[in-house]
Amino acid sequence: MQNKTDPIIKNPEKIEGDELSPMDPPEAFDPPSIDKIDLEKLDPFLKELMHDHEGLIEQLNIFEKAIISIMEEGITKDIKEKIRDFFEYFDHEFIAHNRKEEIKLFPKLKEKLIETGHHSTAGSQTPVDILMADHIEALQLAAVSFNLFGLITKLEDKNSKLVILDLAIEQGKALVELLRVHIFREDNIVFSLAQKLMTKDEFIELVQK
Repeated sequence: MQNKTDPIIKNPEKIEGDELSPMDPPEAFDPPSIDKIDLEKLDPFLKELMHDHEGLIEQLNIFEKAIISIMEEGITKDIKEKIRDFFEYFDHEFIAHNRKEEIKLFPKLKEKLIETGHHSTAGSQTPVDILMADHIEALQLAAVSFNLFGLITKLEDKNSKLVILDLAIEQGKALVELLRVHIFREDNIVFSLAQKLMTKDEFIELVQK
């Protein structure tokens, strides 16, 4: 279950009510202290990152449907192609998107978050550190899931195939869940903080890197 003290929220503050689940992002990560993003005023660089997310969400939906349908149809040619297409997209588009955030946005934003007190009370952990950890975990889950799906085609024993298939589906679902929560955090909380804390000139510097 999600802790009542979420490290991505300033300082962090207590959230009243029932325990929160990371699988229910709109409630889990919608603190009243964070202003909603005004898309009209959003910096073009942040708009670009959010646009990247739209493509990823579309691919996540296709991938999720594919791995769920395996339980009903087995691994068909169509499902194989959808799974392959997702991992190709992940390898090229998602990793490139991560680099934009990690090289351009995150270092400056972390600096601003620490300056303004948006970090944990026990240390200097900021929302940026949470997002960086998400990136690493997503890469690990994707690698494991991809390798497991690839291993299935090389096995001859039916029982072994079923065991590996279950593991591949489990890791794939975990990847989908992680990325959905990650995207929600960025689009609804972290980018809002970036817009609030960073100046127009600082955004220009990011683009010029």
